[in-house]
Amino acid sequence: MNIIDEIRKVLDIEVEALNAVREHLTEDYTAAVEMIAACEGQVVVTGIGKSGIIAQKIAATLRSTGTPAVFLHAAEALHGDLGVVRSNDVVLAVGKTGESTELNDLLRVLKKSDVPIIALTSNPSSSMAALADIVLDLKVPREACPLNLAPTSSTTASLAVGDAIAVALMKMKDVSAEDFAKHHPGGQLGKRLLLTVKDLMHKDEHNPVVPRDRSVRKMLVQITAFRVGAVSVVDDAGKLCGLVTDYDIRRALESDRNILDMTIPEMMNPSPETILEDTPAVQALERMRHKDKPTAVLPVVDGDNVAVGMLHVHDLIAAGL
Repeated sequence: MNIIDEIRKVLDIEVEALNAVREHLTEDYTAAVEMIAACEGQVVVTGIGKSGIIAQKIAATLRSTGTPAVFLHAAEALHGDLGVVRSNDVVLAVGKTGESTELNDLLRVLKKSDVPIIALTSNPSSSMAALADIVLDLKVPREACPLNLAPTSSTTASLAVGDAIAVALMKMKDVSAEDFAKHHPGGQLGKRLLLTVKDLMHKDEHNPVVPRDRSVRKMLVQITAFRVGAVSVVDDAGKLCGLVTDYDIRRALESDRNILDMTIPEMMNPSPETILEDTPAVQALERMRHKDKPTAVLPVVDGDNVAVGMLHVHDLIAAGL
């Protein structure tokens, strides 16, 4: 047996299945998407066996793209989990043959409660299809399994249709990248869109600031204690009037003067680059890594130029940006 040829053959059969689904789309698909879009509750996606696993993925995709959804195991539903279904929900049942006993028993109970049911199946003449308000016929010609038994092409088609429904709903609801990020705050996209400088900066008691009339000796103690590599120099009102970094200290040490005889204003950069606290963190990272003028630290100010924090590039990288 040539393994590559066998893999290619399976992929060809599954592509064939997807093309068959695509060529036999009916207005039932439109009705299903519109029913879900109008749903005031959640989409309860259910199934059992391999179809149950696909149902879990469809529910997860719907949730992550802005449509409230939950997976309900057909067998567990009959033993207490049915309580998750409410009268304003829509049920999406996934089953290849449409003859799974547990799934159909569940749908019969739901039918009595007038909960709308959408069936996703390869058998539009099945008992499951008869219980549904809308039937999405997959029209899968054959399974990729050499015995034409194991759910392969049919589960691929079900998964693809679930993705297509989720994407269609996204477009109907005009889901933006910011909306998507709210459902993925732990992912890179969520962090890039949601995190601001204020979320990551050193602030409050961790904000390295020093009054401009403080001695250089005390300033050195301050900059060492915070371990940021810089300290904001402020006036009596807390407004930024300069910045001292490790570079400024090294430059002072290389001069002919005794560093402890100097004043902070003589050592500081009086016009440092700053950043506002409500700036998106990803924009701060772009500024700090700019090829023409990279910097490791940026003093953070509010609208009144008060030094409210210090941002270090390592904080941005550690946040996963």
